Amino acid sequence: MANTPVITIDSERLFLNSEFGKRVARGIEARGNDLASENRQIEAELAEAEQKLTDMRTAMTPDEFRPLADAFDTRVQATRQAQAGKSRALNALLEQEREVFLNAAGPVLQELMEEVGASVVLERRTVFISANSSDITAEAIARLNATLGDGADVKPAPIPPQAPAVED
Repeated sequence: MANTPVITIDSERLFLNSEFGKRVARGIEARGNDLASENRQIEAELAEAEQKLTDMRTAMTPDEFRPLADAFDTRVQATRQAQAGKSRALNALLEQEREVFLNAAGPVLQELMEEVGASVVLERRTVFISANSSDITAEAIARLNATLGDGADVKPAPIPPQAPAVED
C-alpha cells in the first residue's frame, strides 16, 4: 500500500465480512428466524380464535357479540405491538453491535492510517471517484479478524455519567 494522504473504507463491507460481523449476523439471523416462527404461531392462534369468534356470532345478539369482538381486536393490536417491539429491539441490537464493532475497529484503522501516511479515512460510498489502491477495506478486515476475532469478548464502551443539570 503506497503512501497516500486519503484512504477509503467500505464500512458496511468491513462489518459484514469481518468475523465479528459474521458472528453478529448469525446471531441476528437466528433471533430473526425465532421471531418469524413465533409470528407464524401467533398468526395461526389468532386465526383459530377469529374463526371461533365468527362461529359464535350467529348464536349471539350484536350486543353480546360486540364485547367479544372488541376484546379480540384489542388482543390483536396488543400482539402486533408486542411483536413489532421485538423486531425493533432486534434492529436496535444490530445497531448496538455495529457501534461496538466500529469503536473496537477504531484503533486498528488508526494504525493502518498511520502506516500509509494518511491523514483522513473516507467512507468509500461517499467518494465520487478514487483509485482502488486507496481502499483499505480488505486489509482492515484481515487486521480486525486477527485483532478482534469474532468479537465475542469485545464489550461496549461504558456510558459516561450525565452531568447534573445546571439550575439558573
